[in-house]
Amino acid sequence: MIPTARCLAAKPAGFMKRSAEELSRLSRIAWNSEALHTPTKPYVLMDFEDESAVAGCKTMADRAVGGFSTASLDFVPGDPSSSIPPHARFHGSISTRLPNNWRVERTGYAAFRNKDRGFWLFGRLYWDVDPYSYLALRVKSDGRRYTVNIQTDSIVETDIHQHRLYTRHHRVQDSSRSRHSLPQALEDPDLADTLYPEGIPASLSDVPPESTIMSASTTTTTTTSGSTGWETILLPFNSFVRTNHGLVVEPQTSILRQRVKSVGIGLTDRVEGPYDLRIHRIWATNGMSESEIDEERRICGTDALPVDMGVQTGWRGTAKKPEHREDTAPAGQKAKGLKGLRDEWEK
Repeated sequence: MIPTARCLAAKPAGFMKRSAEELSRLSRIAWNSEALHTPTKPYVLMDFEDESAVAGCKTMADRAVGGFSTASLDFVPGDPSSSIPPHARFHGSISTRLPNNWRVERTGYAAFRNKDRGFWLFGRLYWDVDPYSYLALRVKSDGRRYTVNIQTDSIVETDIHQHRLYTRHHRVQDSSRSRHSLPQALEDPDLADTLYPEGIPASLSDVPPESTIMSASTTTTTTTSGSTGWETILLPFNSFVRTNHGLVVEPQTSILRQRVKSVGIGLTDRVEGPYDLRIHRIWATNGMSESEIDEERRICGTDALPVDMGVQTGWRGTAKKPEHREDTAPAGQKAKGLKGLRDEWEK
């Protein structure tokens, strides 16, 4: 059987292509002196406009231990007439039915992540997102409680840093409860004490923390005129929570951002039924730049993020501000700049 051109194009990049792409990226950084200042251009980690990005991912579900949940990741071509971009569709069904195996006590999860990125000329290939403040995701959600997972080349190989994927369609189980309520905590208090011995972290709670940047309040569930359903969410890297096998562990440590192995999304809300999440792109960023805003508005419509002031001014924060210069930042918004950005990283 001879593979078609489309099949060959959709295959993950080989050793030589990976090496060429990484050398090209590093050459651009050196040529443009980007390493000397905080970057204002996005660093794309997974672009699902390219079918090979979907082929370079793997899915996981509780079927591996005898469960009945399913997980699929499919490439969906774009539709220019309706501004729908090519994207990946993460879908399937969650089941909490237990298998005939006394060792399995809980089921009901599904996830995907990129496969091992392999090697290039100088060793194993990692993503270096150290110069960036946020992980950005452009998604179209069905409102379920998805979690973003980041794995690095850490000492404990099974450590995963997690953050809830908040969207404007995010469904909160009961707004009258504590802002730190969580489905697992509600159904089993003893389990909550096991999962979160120090209390449920804000980044994993049902209500998005103030550090999350999104286009609208999550309490708005109706689709407004001009909305496409797509939205871009910025999650601060320093808000991700260190976990191991689903348990929040102490001491909490920051993400090893120079050596990111994989990025993925999981669903562990244990709510039975189908799920459907569309993902256009995942990237590291310091904010929404002017060069990105046209695409952002075309895809997200009225839910598009505005241009970030820090990016617009080039993150110029190392020099002292002249005394006669007025602060042009919006009311209530602190001028970030490079120094402020570093302060955020060190929190």
